[in-house]
Amino acid sequence: MLWTAAFSLVWLLGVWPPPIWWRDHDPRCTAMMRLRSDCRTVGRSDRSARSPLLERMIIIAEDSRFKTHHGIDLIELREAWATGGRRGASTITQQLAKNLYLSPSRSIFRKLKEAVTAVRLELALSKDRIMELYLENAELGAGVWGIETASKAYFGVAVSALSANQAAELAATLPQPRTSNPLFRPARMFARRDLILARYYGGKTPVPPALEDSIPEIPTIEPPALPPILDTVVVDTLVVPDTTRDHPDSGVFAGLRLVYQP
Repeated sequence: MLWTAAFSLVWLLGVWPPPIWWRDHDPRCTAMMRLRSDCRTVGRSDRSARSPLLERMIIIAEDSRFKTHHGIDLIELREAWATGGRRGASTITQQLAKNLYLSPSRSIFRKLKEAVTAVRLELALSKDRIMELYLENAELGAGVWGIETASKAYFGVAVSALSANQAAELAATLPQPRTSNPLFRPARMFARRDLILARYYGGKTPVPPALEDSIPEIPTIEPPALPPILDTVVVDTLVVPDTTRDHPDSGVFAGLRLVYQP
């Protein structure tokens, strides 16, 4: 029994490198990158080129109490429990713990270790550093790691130059980055973006947490029925004086109806 308890404790706390390491070091390859077999050089945001606008959008979308909790949002957790787990409750710090050390498994054991690791990250790092690490290593599309890489890939601008709409789109991409992003099936992302922008501009409608790591059912998109294209479209009528017999017959030419008047 004692050995079991000791083993469980070691497993629960056993992450490498320890959270304090990230105070002064950036990950070369996270657990999530290894899972995707994508441990190549990824874009890194310049620490001096932060975007308060983007950070605000992400806090609105992902973790409204990020500045005040200590790794676990007990209020959100209680609401998730009340809905039978149909909504997510992970904080930004928990998502960082998953990205750095764990996997997208939804098992109770992974969630427990994620929560403990999140608290340890909060004890070792400042809120600014947690946000910085999260933005530098978040997945925002297939092969797109880090907010700077995503900003340039989707919009062609540095993260510091993002508009409010663009920042909201990136924030809305985070829950399901591989199934809905600015370039791939963006409908889900656009719906979430509009909620984020409404909240950002003072609206009272909350942005509901998404079920992280879920694979949504994407409905078949039927192409719209388009009207037939006419061979000739008359856009205007031009009356011209009949001053010569050498003119073509009245009719439609390049969308212009010519009417000759003697």
